[in-house]
Amino acid sequence: LYDHLGGRKILQPTRSVNLRSDETGKPLKEEYTHGYEYSDCWVEDSRLVVLNARDAAARGAEIRTRTKCTSARRIDDVWELTIRTESGSEEQVRARVLVNAGGPWVSQVLGEVAGRNDPDKIRMVKGSHIVVDKLYDHDRCYIFQNADGRICFAIPYEQNYTLIGTTDEDHTGDPGSPRISDGETDYLLAAVSEYFRRPVTREHIRWAYAGIRPLYDDGASKAQEATRDYVLKLDQPQNGAPLLSVFGGKITTFRKLAESALEKLAPFFPQMNRPWTATAPLPGGDFSYADVDQRIADLSRKYSFMTPRNVRRIFRAYGTDADVMFDGARFAQDMGRSFGPLTEREVHWLVNKEWARSADDILWRRSKLGLHLTQQEQDDLREHFAPQRKSKSRKRVEG
Repeated sequence: LYDHLGGRKILQPTRSVNLRSDETGKPLKEEYTHGYEYSDCWVEDSRLVVLNARDAAARGAEIRTRTKCTSARRIDDVWELTIRTESGSEEQVRARVLVNAGGPWVSQVLGEVAGRNDPDKIRMVKGSHIVVDKLYDHDRCYIFQNADGRICFAIPYEQNYTLIGTTDEDHTGDPGSPRISDGETDYLLAAVSEYFRRPVTREHIRWAYAGIRPLYDDGASKAQEATRDYVLKLDQPQNGAPLLSVFGGKITTFRKLAESALEKLAPFFPQMNRPWTATAPLPGGDFSYADVDQRIADLSRKYSFMTPRNVRRIFRAYGTDADVMFDGARFAQDMGRSFGPLTEREVHWLVNKEWARSADDILWRRSKLGLHLTQQEQDDLREHFAPQRKSKSRKRVEG
């Protein structure tokens, strides 16, 4: 099925695997003797999000991070919005169309911000993951069938680790701070330990995280049975400004979701062009997949003071923008202060080009460098941001 759907122009075709002789069988228990392999793609979600924002900014969009819409009211055929910045200042904005892509807050935006009395509901489903010490040396992933009918996976992660996931549990409360539970941790450890020769225990865990899937509430009895399809709801009273709300959606289909959203809004923008994003590279992605190794080799020669491992990390994160970021650097000292594999020049890029405002923005929201920096290096990075925060606070007080 994957071969048929994907066409296999780039990825390897499916194959049957003898786990007794293939390297993928070595980490597994002896009773597992046969498997199937197919090829798929992966993406670093934090990079995908910020690169889409950068691309939008390059095309004229204004990106407002840490800004909250507190009120949205229809005034004839336009929306009048009140937005509040991190400092507490408020601003009025007018718009012909309002798109509510609030994720797990989409229903809250409809009710509390837009004033809808009967907003459509979402079902918040929590998916949790654990990151453990590397369980095997090859570059393949595993998908395991659990006794409860669900599946779990083990994926090579950030060079030194293995990512294990995921769970499906209904979530109540604040969607902004989900946490993996002890029960979920035990579930994931037990699930993969059924397959790996070496049991995976809590002592192997180096990090854990949870996220919320804001699924459209279709009345399914179980969290794992709720629809994963996105649902687009258009609200437009007669001669009133339109409101489009996005329920659900996932990274795999984010471009198609965006095209579907614009298709619904096309009647309000008669000059709108046809879809174009399918063949447009994101910032730094203007190269062929076949050129990746050569590009990394060229970058290593040009910036020979950097380790090959770090050059590969940087190219995977920034692509051809790495040359823009490091333009003019000839020696290590040209990169500024060092925070382990992270340099001051990269920090400046993240602040000036990618809206980073804190150490955690860089360590976890623009990358996963938090897994690679020592505690001291992380503390140094936080101290690096401290004078900037004090300066901004002083300006707000004086203003």
